[in-house]
Amino acid sequence: MPTMRAALLDRYGPPEVLYEGRVPVPVPAPGEVLVKVHATSVNGGELAGRAGRVRLVTGGRFPQRTGIDFTGEVAEVTPGVRGPAVGDRVWGVLGRTLGSAAEYLAVRPGRIARAPRTVSLTEAASLPAGGTTGLTALRAHAGPRPGERLLVRGAAGGAGSVAVQLGKALGARVTALAGPGRLDFVRELGADEAYSYTECGPADLGPFDVIMDTAGTEHRAWRRRLAPGGRMVAISFDLDRKAASLGHLLASTVHGRARVRFFSGDPRHCLLTELAGLVDGGALRPVVDSVRPLAEIAAAHRALEAGGVRGKHVIRVAADETA
Repeated sequence: MPTMRAALLDRYGPPEVLYEGRVPVPVPAPGEVLVKVHATSVNGGELAGRAGRVRLVTGGRFPQRTGIDFTGEVAEVTPGVRGPAVGDRVWGVLGRTLGSAAEYLAVRPGRIARAPRTVSLTEAASLPAGGTTGLTALRAHAGPRPGERLLVRGAAGGAGSVAVQLGKALGARVTALAGPGRLDFVRELGADEAYSYTECGPADLGPFDVIMDTAGTEHRAWRRRLAPGGRMVAISFDLDRKAASLGHLLASTVHGRARVRFFSGDPRHCLLTELAGLVDGGALRPVVDSVRPLAEIAAAHRALEAGGVRGKHVIRVAADETA
């Protein structure tokens, strides 16, 4: 049976538990396509999974895989599949499973779409997970209108950097909250105002019509900074205080003057296609902090955990850089 390179871990722990190993090449089932992966990115949820902080979800069987999103090229199409063709440049998000940090993936056509034409597959890999999350958060759950005040917490990260750009494209007045060394960066993305989270807390800012929270902490305090009729969208919760954080989020979806919308993204073909259109139309640009080969995935996890990210850490899986 042919094998391929993939990022693996044999136990939960620090970034060093990750290594490049070999696993069987997947055989696409009827109705699936085989994608030759070009690149993937490192997302916050993967750090929690690798560290064992969500083992109720990830379980205790090893070796485990990592990776949520990907760019690549269709290598095989099974009978009955309509749309994708061999050779198509595509991107996608696996959804509730992990494993995109590998040379090949077998996926349903609904999980992929044509990648943007105007950027490389390496650059595009910074966008599928964070981009679809930011797009869903702002358009479907918050809907900032022209002139409304939008606060983005964690504005320099993967989803935050997308939210700043999309918020500006929607006509909102964007305030970015980021690390002290990344204020000029988020202003370059389009933020009208930028503040350091080390100097400004909830009591120092507001009110806002929309708050997008990628940080997952102090939900109650930031919720109080909403103007009447304001909306807050949270895409993460406090893993150090799971019960309290989730309890507040669930309660605030029902009770209170300003409700918090919490969701976990599960993007499909249409959303990925829309995201590609925003990139090709110039409304959204990929932001790549670093590019590393698959063998250095532990270093990419370590870099994201250290903080100070600007966009995404990308893992190049393909041996060449032609795409």
